[in-house]
Amino acid sequence: MQGYYIIIRGPLGVGKSTLSKAIANKLNGKYISIDSILQEHQLDESTDGNGIPLENFLKADNLVLDIARAVITKGGVVVFDGNFYHIEQLDHIIEALGVRYYVFTLTASLESCIKRDSQRPNSYGEDATRAVYSMVSQFNFGEIIDTEGQTVETELKQIFASLPISKENANPDDKFNL
Repeated sequence: MQGYYIIIRGPLGVGKSTLSKAIANKLNGKYISIDSILQEHQLDESTDGNGIPLENFLKADNLVLDIARAVITKGGVVVFDGNFYHIEQLDHIIEALGVRYYVFTLTASLESCIKRDSQRPNSYGEDATRAVYSMVSQFNFGEIIDTEGQTVETELKQIFASLPISKENANPDDKFNL
């Protein structure tokens, strides 16, 4: 049985990483943070004040596609976590992997995202949060999950209602009832 992948996208401070890690854990999946790949390879700099260039996101994708393919080919699940504010980046991953996928766009108010970002140990700052919020909000893709005032458990239930879950790829130690 071939696996699949999940993309969790949205603005800074919306809860993507927390949710993505929980999904990967619950499905015994591989978690891939596009932001971490960008940082690790010095691809995370905005060159023109309009965010990180598409070219850098595509380079980051290419750095992880073989890892994703290996997991998916073995029947596993990959969870990508990122802003995905360039629709071409989504198209690139979809075309490159060519397997079943699920995309969830997380939303919340700008004020909530700014507040959540400010509470992180390594905050990106209000200006960056506003800019990324604006870019991510230019289009919706996949299923929309409003995180405003929601618990991670509630968000997980919404997402898992849309996923093919089997006992083979569920984490038996997890308290979450599939």
